[in-house]
Amino acid sequence: MPEIKVTPLGAGQDVGRSCILVSIAGKNVMLDCGMHMGYNDDRRFPDFSYITQNGRLTDFLDCVIISHFHLDHCGALPYFSEMVGYDGPIYMTHPTKAICPILLEDYRKITVDKKGETNFFTSQMIKDCMKKVVAVHLHQTVQVDEELEIKAYYAGHVLGAAMFQIKVGCESVVYTVSIHNNMYRNLHLLLRVAAWIDKCRPDLLISESTYATTIRDSKRCRERDFLKKVHETVERGGKVLIPVFALGRAQELCILLETFWERMNLKAPIYFSTGLTEKANHYYKLFITWTNQKIRKTFVQRNMFEFKHIKAFDRAFADNPGPMVVFATPGMLHAGQSLQIFRKWAGNEKNMVIMPGYCVQGTVGHKILSGQRKLEMEGRQIVSFLLSKDDHFGKGGGGSKCFLIQEACAFFSLQLEVKMQVEYMSFSAHADAKGIMQLIRQAEPRNVLLVHGEAKKMEFLKQKIEQEFHVNCYMPANGETTTIFTNPSIPVDISLGLLKRETAIGLLPDVKKPKLMHGTLIMKDNSFRLVSPEQALKELGLAEHQLRFTCRVHIQDLRKEHETVLRVYNHLKAVLKDYSVQHLPDGSITVESILIQATAHSEDQGTKVLLVSWTYQDEELGSYLTSLLKKGLPQSTS
Repeated sequence: MPEIKVTPLGAGQDVGRSCILVSIAGKNVMLDCGMHMGYNDDRRFPDFSYITQNGRLTDFLDCVIISHFHLDHCGALPYFSEMVGYDGPIYMTHPTKAICPILLEDYRKITVDKKGETNFFTSQMIKDCMKKVVAVHLHQTVQVDEELEIKAYYAGHVLGAAMFQIKVGCESVVYTVSIHNNMYRNLHLLLRVAAWIDKCRPDLLISESTYATTIRDSKRCRERDFLKKVHETVERGGKVLIPVFALGRAQELCILLETFWERMNLKAPIYFSTGLTEKANHYYKLFITWTNQKIRKTFVQRNMFEFKHIKAFDRAFADNPGPMVVFATPGMLHAGQSLQIFRKWAGNEKNMVIMPGYCVQGTVGHKILSGQRKLEMEGRQIVSFLLSKDDHFGKGGGGSKCFLIQEACAFFSLQLEVKMQVEYMSFSAHADAKGIMQLIRQAEPRNVLLVHGEAKKMEFLKQKIEQEFHVNCYMPANGETTTIFTNPSIPVDISLGLLKRETAIGLLPDVKKPKLMHGTLIMKDNSFRLVSPEQALKELGLAEHQLRFTCRVHIQDLRKEHETVLRVYNHLKAVLKDYSVQHLPDGSITVESILIQATAHSEDQGTKVLLVSWTYQDEELGSYLTSLLKKGLPQSTS
């Protein structure tokens, strides 16, 4: 029986490090290649040893698909392709291809240049990796090879995010990142209509489940609450830190605050990380078709991201007195500018940090949202010191002392007490439980598999899916393989002539009552057609060969052979009144296409052997005649 195998290399009962290996009909596809922001050791990247123990990855994998530009979905890509070794195709949408290298380079700078880590990918590796990327358009069917095809669907979530359908023959898998829907979408200010996929009825739907137990309130209520908290903090002279990722919710929240500041005539400065708005400007202009109608119309008249009240941030501003609001990257307080500002402002109870999205375990964001108020923070300091060395010249031994300046990196830890207010307000673009259920209702999958979520929350959603949709739902852990047996339906086109012939003999089509149809199955160009035998012979240019089935029936009769045949004829004539029964001159009998002949038994003259022969079209009648004759002939028949 055909089967689909799924092994999470990351994001199995965990959030972050998305990487799913799918084996379908002999093809191997890797979905996403992300990093885990909660780890700084080998655990930050997926365990690629699960793919194959022997040979090159390129020989085993048919392709890699990246759903969107978030680092937990693409952060390990250069490491995988350039350091582990993969030379095959990598598929993603055009916006994802444009934005990915920028975020990867930012990630590399933070990890290597600022943290001083080694064994990491370089800038050149990022460039070499992106050369292997094949960009795809939405709804474009891409033929990876003769059998494997993929198709991208709009997912919302962030600019360029896509759901992907993977299809091999009649088997298919749909992989979806966190979608947004009409009622609960968060990027309503930027992106276009809600995520959409046709009723493709895949064998398996693989879905993220970050907010598996969450059903969010109205987006307008959250926006109102967000503006209220920011306003109250700056009114009392406090500072507001909003950690964000470079594209997506950052621009949405900037638009919200810009509009609110204008309406309320507020004077407190709002800052954004250097380059953040420039990047947004460039990419939302470049991929304007991915935005909603309002943004497209506005761009004709004015730039939506040229803010009056929001200015570029300089790190010296963090020490300025008085209230301010700062958008800083990255979004989980695990590194970079947002973490530096947090350290400076955490000790003042007037200040506030608003976490607008999910934070993975291990990050500072996750710790403070869990209620931790005393944090062990790592620090790094460059220490310079002098080395002296005696240097002797000439035979007399006269010399001088040489001083060398040496630099070393010293690591230390300090305890940070968090007195500032901590607020969590989900402006995440991840789908909530209602959004995931809506997607399942839309696609009608035969099986569902959950990834990128916390185990307890996934278990809750798993039970809900199984109860409501009556389909199997799986939630494998990292390294655990789930095998799903499929029963693929094979579509067959039926010729109009055959349908008319079947209808003429009373076989009217009925969805609730399947009918058996006789015809010739023709396979051409990976498609099937059922046609009449006559049409098949004509199309294929073949001569007809008739196949007949013959059965021997022994009858006890002392009469001569021609007399036995006459008895059989009279008996059949009396019983089969609705059929054409004929006695031919050569002594044989026909009933429709069925032929009956009588011969004497070679050893017993009192036994006659009836040979009953029929074509496959009259198999039912032939079987009936055989059974009838096996019962013997009535005594009165002469």
